[in-house]
Amino acid sequence: MASVVKLSDELINDARPYATAMHRSIPKQIEYWARLGKAAEENPDVPISMIQDLFISLEEAKTGNLTEFKFG
Repeated sequence: MASVVKLSDELINDARPYATAMHRSIPKQIEYWARLGKAAEENPDVPISMIQDLFISLEEAKTGNLTEFKFG
């Protein structure tokens, strides 16, 4: 369910170059930051880069882009 949320001009302006670089809309970039921040707060011992990699892995799994990991 979409909701209208007031955001500061500063946050919107901060998100603009990141959104452009990552081929996201500004709202989607801010939503990504919110998801990343929530995950970071819930998992304070996990590096941000690992959380980002997990997000990517989840999206790959949704598209069926899976390969078996072989240990050793």
